[in-house]
Amino acid sequence: MAPLSSLLTLGLAASTSAFSTTSTSSVASRPSTKLYENFGFDFAEDQAENTPTSILGEANYKKWVNSVDPNNMLNRQYPVLSRVRELGLLEKTAELGVLSKLEAQGLTLEKAEELLPALEKLGVLKLVANNQQLLINGVAPIAIEGAPLLLPLVAGAIEVGPAAFYLAAATFAGLDFYLFSSGAEVPFLGLSAGGVAGLVLIPLSVVSAIVGGAFAQLKN
Repeated sequence: MAPLSSLLTLGLAASTSAFSTTSTSSVASRPSTKLYENFGFDFAEDQAENTPTSILGEANYKKWVNSVDPNNMLNRQYPVLSRVRELGLLEKTAELGVLSKLEAQGLTLEKAEELLPALEKLGVLKLVANNQQLLINGVAPIAIEGAPLLLPLVAGAIEVGPAAFYLAAATFAGLDFYLFSSGAEVPFLGLSAGGVAGLVLIPLSVVSAIVGGAFAQLKN
């Protein structure tokens, strides 16, 4: 039995050694995912040497700012619900009959439910979930603060139908093309007016065309 136990012991030791060697080599060959404040460049300043650990890195810095001023701009979120209530957007939506006009264009509750799986497949819901901060602090303020002026225009466009949105898309694109072709520049900056305005006009043109197409499909 002694030789047999010795052979078993040697076998276990060999397998353990092989596993350890394989694990070590796989760990050594795995690329490092460690992040550096200097982006890993040797010539760049090492932030860890001259920055307190309490504010080193984005997460630590946000935590430190919260400890200094809980009502800070860095971590503050735009109050979506309170601003909607203060501006009376729900009342304005009802007064303009936006929902009834949407139903007249074919966008009923059943149609809206049918769109949810399509949005899920296209990854729209995942995109929204992964960009909540950007949507809340970037898109929501523009949409909500401008809603009192935009709601009447949107309600009128919905009542007209797809043609209104196609016209809006052509207008936005045509205006940007005119700014480019005229060579207009932003005063005091010297930047192309077409390039700067295009950051807003082109997305508006695309969204208007998509909405118009969607209403046309609903009608069919």
